[in-house]
Amino acid sequence: HFDGGDARAVHRTESETMKPRAMTRTIHITSEEELPQVAEAILAAMNNRTVVVFRGEMGAGKTTLIREIVAALGSTDTVTSPTFAIVNQYRGTNDRPIYHFDFYRIEDIREAYDFGYEEYFYSGELCLVEWPEKIESLLPEEIVTVHIALNDETTRTFEIE
Repeated sequence: HFDGGDARAVHRTESETMKPRAMTRTIHITSEEELPQVAEAILAAMNNRTVVVFRGEMGAGKTTLIREIVAALGSTDTVTSPTFAIVNQYRGTNDRPIYHFDFYRIEDIREAYDFGYEEYFYSGELCLVEWPEKIESLLPEEIVTVHIALNDETTRTFEIE
């Protein structure tokens, strides 16, 4: 039998389990030379999360920012967008793998299953994801999201959540 006591208990449980909204940090830059600070801010925002998604229009600078993050992690590897390969692997400090995904060319979400996306996303290693919109339903719950707004030729606004 349902009474008000049960409803209050359920309500209390829901509010206890609700996650606080992620803090958002906004950074405006006026030149590419400022990207290392953005890379450091993203790494500082990780808090045990290992998947970082980059949202921004074509030409916003997703790959360029990922290059800075990979360099900040001690890698000397050449960073290029894995548009056709879907995933590139780089080596950071202590030979830790860093995975860089570009889902732009994915036409069907099954393609992500075919190459075993979950082995990467749930590996505990860093995954940097371009065009996450193409595989939205496959993203882990705990991710860092970086929104990149192209203000003009040289200025960008980054929102890190």
